[in-house]
Amino acid sequence: MIPLFAYRDNSCDPRKCTVKKLERAGFVKIFTRLSQVPKNTLLLDPTAEQALSPADRFVRSLTVLDCSWEVLDTGAVSSWRIRRALPFLVAANPVNFGKPCTLSSVEALAAALYIMGEKERAGEILAKVSWGIRFLEVNREPLELYAQAKDSTEVVRIQSLFI
Repeated sequence: MIPLFAYRDNSCDPRKCTVKKLERAGFVKIFTRLSQVPKNTLLLDPTAEQALSPADRFVRSLTVLDCSWEVLDTGAVSSWRIRRALPFLVAANPVNFGKPCTLSSVEALAAALYIMGEKERAGEILAKVSWGIRFLEVNREPLELYAQAKDSTEVVRIQSLFI
């Protein structure tokens, strides 16, 4: 089981924050400073050059950036050793429903877990939000194909089928 972490900058409403819900349920450990995040974690970063794939399943931990991209120090993030971008998926959260590549943190973590072979756990964390299961329904086909890919190159090739 891959440990889950989140870097949270407190820029969103804590009552609506999906990462805070996951923390309360015991699924995620939250860090409020980037320097606290373990350096050997796989960082989910939409600006990363390499796509997440099943080949990443042996990472020590997985970290999502739960922050405002307008204020994030992208220099600090871009120097991270293991960074991966999620492939094309569609949001199912109420704020961004139907928008491509605009996932909430819980959707991002669930997608990563699904692609890396922890499908049941992806469902468990999505169950912590009322609309969570909808994310799997909306993205079932691409998630299944990404989860069967052998590496990042194949994930990018599969992604082109949906863009």
